[in-house]
Amino acid sequence: MARHRASGGIQMSRQITLAVIGLGSMGLGMARSALKAGHLVRGYDINPGVLETFRNEGGEVAPTPAAAAAGADIAVVVVVNAAQTQAVLFGEAGIVTAMRPGSVVVSCATISPAEAKSFAERTEAAGLLYLDGPISGGSKKANSGELTFMASGSTEAFEAARPALDAMAGTVYQLGEQAGIGSSFKIVNQLLAGVHIAAACEAITFAKSLDLDISRVFDVITKSAGNSWMFENRVPHVLEGDYTPHSAVSIFTKDLGIVSDIGRAQKFPLPITAAALQLFIMTEAAGMGRDDDSSVARLLAQIAGLQLPGMPDKV
Repeated sequence: MARHRASGGIQMSRQITLAVIGLGSMGLGMARSALKAGHLVRGYDINPGVLETFRNEGGEVAPTPAAAAAGADIAVVVVVNAAQTQAVLFGEAGIVTAMRPGSVVVSCATISPAEAKSFAERTEAAGLLYLDGPISGGSKKANSGELTFMASGSTEAFEAARPALDAMAGTVYQLGEQAGIGSSFKIVNQLLAGVHIAAACEAITFAKSLDLDISRVFDVITKSAGNSWMFENRVPHVLEGDYTPHSAVSIFTKDLGIVSDIGRAQKFPLPITAAALQLFIMTEAAGMGRDDDSSVARLLAQIAGLQLPGMPDKV
């Protein structure tokens, strides 16, 4: 089941107190969307600068995840990986012991289905609801409240999370009642996203090797059958020489690593995923792990002795 709302508008629901844990490129936009919807929003992040930004925009800030979530109806956890999710949920300053029974945790990180099931069981044992709610759409859609949620959980969890979903999502897929289903859908998405990014970077760098005007290549390919969402979204970063991390290389080292681990456990061959994963690992090993994932193009250019925009001049 999928629920949609009109693009560009906030669907108003009852005002609630909402905590957003992790104000990175996605979380900050999600918190802003909740503020626009009229909710009281508390944010937590390890970066003092982003906390100050959020405070200046009308949000409340908290010194720990537990302080952000204390008394909140909904806590949306938008961190990087399973280790960070576990620490936010169950660590020394974790949110699970700070929230009222019957409130809901929406977990948005890309993690393995097994980890999602484990976190749900532990959260529900503490008297809370848990929504396995990975997201897709990028920072722009986070800011406009138009993310896609690939979510699974109980009917009660969806209902409790509805005010946050209404504020943050353009489309919510209700994919089942068990945690782990949402994460399974997201990991399929990440397989495709990572492969498409790697292919886009390879294609635009190959075009450079042919001495083509890569801006012209971008124009032609985006109107042709070889286009993909990732080609259209990531290649402009290469053309501009701007590798500001809207989505970092290390994200796909992690996510394609999860795909690879699942495939190995199931004895399912993933040869294209494996090739893309190695490109991200190589790019991270070359010192670009925190840069935009389109940095795969820079790695290939370095190997081939090519000059892309933003790269230092060859001596």
